[in-house]
Amino acid sequence: MLAGRDLISIHDLSVDEVFGILDFAADLKMYQKVDACPDFLKGKTLGMIFEKSSTRTRVSFEVGMYQLGGTALFLSNRDLQLGRGEPIKDTARVLSRYLNGIMIRTYGHDRIVELAKYADVPVINGLSDLLHPCQVLTDLLTIREHKGKNFRALKMAYVGDGNNMANSYLYGAAKVGMDLTVSTPAKHKPDEKVFDNALTDAEETGALLDWTEDPVEAVKGADIVATDTWASMGQEAEHDERKKIFAPYQVNKKLLKHASKNVIVMHCLPAYRGEEITEDVFENNAHVIFDEAENRLHTQKAIMAMTMDY
Repeated sequence: MLAGRDLISIHDLSVDEVFGILDFAADLKMYQKVDACPDFLKGKTLGMIFEKSSTRTRVSFEVGMYQLGGTALFLSNRDLQLGRGEPIKDTARVLSRYLNGIMIRTYGHDRIVELAKYADVPVINGLSDLLHPCQVLTDLLTIREHKGKNFRALKMAYVGDGNNMANSYLYGAAKVGMDLTVSTPAKHKPDEKVFDNALTDAEETGALLDWTEDPVEAVKGADIVATDTWASMGQEAEHDERKKIFAPYQVNKKLLKHASKNVIVMHCLPAYRGEEITEDVFENNAHVIFDEAENRLHTQKAIMAMTMDY
C-alpha cells in the first residue's frame, strides 16, 4: 500500500492508509509481546539524518530497524557533507545509492520536501518545524488503545503553541474523523495552509475542526487533551517571553474540570512540568504518556516496513 513511497505528511495519506498504519502498528506491538517480530526489513538499511537532536526519535527508529531485521545508520551534520554546505539534492542522490530508506529530523520542512524529490528511496519525516507525522500517528494508536477504535465518537483538544504538533493533529484528526479543537494565542495559530488542507480532508470523514483562543472553551467535554512544550527546539532564546504568553494555556486540574470525566492527557515529551503541564496532571496521566512514548517504536516500525518493504 505504501511500498516505495515517502511519508512526509499525514495529509498525503488516504483514510484507508492511515487506518492501515494503525492496524499494522497494533499487530507489531503484539508480536513484540511474544518476542517474535517478523524480519520484514532483513538486509535493508535506513539512514537517519539528524539536524535536530532527539531521544525518542533516534532510539525508536534505530531499535525498530534492528527488530525488523535491518540496520540503521545515525548521521548527524558532523557526519555528512551537508554540514559543510553540500546541496541536499546531491546528498539525496548519493544516499539513494547506498540505502533502502532515509529518515530525516530537521528544521525547515522544505529540506524534507527537497530530499524526497531527489531521493530514489522512501523518505520518512522524523520531524520538521511544520509537521511531526510519526508522532501524531503514534498518538492516534495510543488514543485507540485507551479510548477505543471509534474515533468519530471522540472529541480532542490541543492546548498550547500552534506548532508542528498542532498542525499534524489537524491532519490526523481529519483523516480518522475525530473532532478536534485547537486553542492557542491569536499570534500563535496553526499554519493557515495546513488548517485549510485539514478542513478539506475532514469533508470525507465528517471530523469537526476548530480553533479558539479560549482554552476552557476548547476542552469542554473533551475526551483527550494534548499539549506540547511552549518553546520548541531552536526557540530557546524566546523561552522567558513564551512562558508569559502561554501561561493561560497550562494544562492543569482547573482546566481539566471542563473536560470529560474520563479525560486522558497526552504529551509527546519532553515535558516541562510547571510550564505547559503541571506535575500532578502529568503523573496522573503518566500511564498514557509513556504508552504514547513506547508506541513511537511500533508505529514507526509499521511505517518503515510499509514504505521500505518493496
